[in-house]
Amino acid sequence: MNPNYEDLLNRASEFIVAYGLKVIMAIVILIVGLWIIRRVVKVTGRVMEKREVNVSLRGFLKSLFGILLKVLLLISIAEMVGIKTTSFIAIIGAAGLAVGLALQGTLANFAGGVMILLFKPFKVGDLIESQGHLGVVKEIHIFVTILLTPESKTVILPNSAVSSSDIVNYTTEGVIRVDLTFGISYESNIKEAKNILLGILNSHPNVLKDPAPFVGVAELADSSVNLAVRPYAKPVDYWNVYFSVYEEGKLALDAAGVTIPFPQVDVHMKNKF
Repeated sequence: MNPNYEDLLNRASEFIVAYGLKVIMAIVILIVGLWIIRRVVKVTGRVMEKREVNVSLRGFLKSLFGILLKVLLLISIAEMVGIKTTSFIAIIGAAGLAVGLALQGTLANFAGGVMILLFKPFKVGDLIESQGHLGVVKEIHIFVTILLTPESKTVILPNSAVSSSDIVNYTTEGVIRVDLTFGISYESNIKEAKNILLGILNSHPNVLKDPAPFVGVAELADSSVNLAVRPYAKPVDYWNVYFSVYEEGKLALDAAGVTIPFPQVDVHMKNKF
C-alpha cells in the first residue's frame, strides 16, 4: 500500500476517533437543547400569563429569552467540539458587527420595540393612530407593531417609525369624543334643531352621560348654519355612535321639517339692451 495513502488513512482514523464522538454528542445535545429551550420558553410564557405580565411585553420577552438561550447553547456546543470559546465569541462579535452594519434598519426597529415596551405609549387592545393609520393594536413584536383597522385590514408598522413619530392614543382616557356636523338652512329654527339632536344623543345607548354631549352653532356657512354635535363614547363604540347618530339625526330633522340644505348658487343676469 502506498505509504502516503496509509498515512492519510491513519490520520483520518485518528480524527474520527478524536472528534467523531464529540460531533455526535454535539448533534444530540443540539437537538435535545432546542427541544428544552422550546419547553422553557412555553413555561416562561405561562408563568408570565399567571402573574398577569403586560400582554405587550410577553411576546417580546419570550422571543428575546429564546434567542439568548439558543446563543448560549451554540457557544456550549462549540466549546464541546473543541472550538475555543474566546475565538468563537470573537467570531460572533465580528459577524454581529458586519450584520449590524448591514441591518441598521432592523436594529433600529429592535430599539424602537424596546422603547415602546419601556415607556408604554400604548398597549395591546388600544385604539391608536400612527404613521397615517388608525387601528386597534393587535400585537407588539420585537421589530414591528401590528394594527387592525376598522376596515379589518392588518397594518404592519416598523417599530423604529412608530417610536420616533407622533402617536395618538384614543384609549388612554377611556373615552373619545365623536365629532359630527349637521347643516340646517337659515330659515330653520336653531333651538328646535338643537333640541332634536340633543334628544337623540341623550337616548342613545352608547353615548356617555359624563362627559355630557354638546350641540352648538359652529359656523355660519354660505348656504347653511352648521351645528357641531359632540357626543362622547367608549373607544370601542366610536363607529357605532358615528354612523347611527348621523342616520337618526337626519331622519329626526326631516320628520320635524328642519331643512338640511345643499349648496346653491344664485345667478343674476342683466339685460344690456
